[in-house]
Amino acid sequence: MKVNKKSRRRKLAAVLAVLLLLAGGTSAGTVIAMRSIFSRGDYTDPALSAYYRYDPDWKDKHPREEVSFTSGENELKGFIYGMENSSPRGLIVFAHGIGTGHESYIDQLMWFVEQGWRVFTYDATGSGYSEGSGTVGLVQSALDLDKALDYAEGDERLKGLDVYLLGHSWGGYAVSAVQNFDHDIKASAEISGYAYPVEMLDVGAEQTMHTKAAVVMHPFIWLYNKFIYGEYADLNAVEGINSSGLPNLLIHGENDDFVVYDRVSIVSKKAEITNPKAEFFTLTGEYADHNSFFNSDRCNEYKKPYNSRKEEIKKKYKGAEQTQKLKELISEMDRETVNDINIGLLEMIEDFYERA
Repeated sequence: MKVNKKSRRRKLAAVLAVLLLLAGGTSAGTVIAMRSIFSRGDYTDPALSAYYRYDPDWKDKHPREEVSFTSGENELKGFIYGMENSSPRGLIVFAHGIGTGHESYIDQLMWFVEQGWRVFTYDATGSGYSEGSGTVGLVQSALDLDKALDYAEGDERLKGLDVYLLGHSWGGYAVSAVQNFDHDIKASAEISGYAYPVEMLDVGAEQTMHTKAAVVMHPFIWLYNKFIYGEYADLNAVEGINSSGLPNLLIHGENDDFVVYDRVSIVSKKAEITNPKAEFFTLTGEYADHNSFFNSDRCNEYKKPYNSRKEEIKKKYKGAEQTQKLKELISEMDRETVNDINIGLLEMIEDFYERA
């Protein structure tokens, strides 16, 4: 049967128009979704958290010096801890996870200070005390760390010290991917980091939509990432680790379902990592998820009933009443126990730095 060419062209044009409308709608939706996902990472109201903050919990014990540097269009706040250590064992540069700032790890950072280290850290773009309407994307943490290292290399209080990197999640990716840049680093320890940003976004879409059909979002996710980061869009942890040849300690919890252990984590790419100085360590046990292991088992056991009550409050109450109920719950908790850290994990990292 012959097909009318004009009719065929009209049908093809109609199909293309529909596809363009769908693509346009999906692209716009992708931008909206990404801006929502990568919104600001502000600190939690102290009344709604039993975890320590620098002020007032550590302020009198360990003074800090505040600095600033620029990343992109934003001014980031940096902090130097451990200036009281006149002969520091080295400089640890720390990169935090997304959705918060460095003070969410203040207990762990102060442990290193008390072991004689100097610590330089900062709140990344759109996080904590730093500028930025949002955290932008998964590559951003590596670009911010690159600028932080530039700053450290020029600051009289920091330059000349052996530099060791430490990062968690968003920051775990950062300390690995930043090795693609030219910095004088002795060793890097990453915890719970993802290897490839776009792969992490793809799996995140699948988890959010609860279907593998979320693969249809890949082109739009890829385009968004490319549009935002241009030449740095493909910046990844594997190439950084391989190209630097530095000692790398790669740590991940076996139960991590956020940066999924066997799919997107850096440790899951072991077959791709050719750096002979890379060491892999899998955290095991009940608390080997995305971040519970930062605290001791005693702490995690203690929090169990409070976590259950917290979920009940969130289901039962809304608005101001919910906030008030949560504040009352937090006020009941023993803050010393809540802030009991996993010293074994930190000692393993410190031992790795010493060997490096």
